[in-house]
Amino acid sequence: MKYKFHMKKEIHPEYHNDAEVACACGNKFTTGSVLKSIRVELCNKCHPFYTGKQKFVDTARRVEKFQEKAAKQAAVPKAKGKKVKNAEKKKAKTAVAKKA
Repeated sequence: MKYKFHMKKEIHPEYHNDAEVACACGNKFTTGSVLKSIRVELCNKCHPFYTGKQKFVDTARRVEKFQEKAAKQAAVPKAKGKKVKNAEKKKAKTAVAKKA
């Protein structure tokens, strides 16, 4: 069974094969789009994933505060569970009973 689909006329936007993309870093390239010109903040020339340079724009010290908090939590020993505490008490009682 062969289906034939036709696009409706007069409802689709005009497609531009030569749409210009301009990045904030100054890089420009062309692509296809329904917009004639596109302005972007990041492109393949300035994005940290492609350049290998990771940048943090942190005005409120959020990254440093998070790293300090994580370091403090790693330094604090974890609390023992109820079963572990009860097992230790039982061991201590049996050790005292064996000595006596």
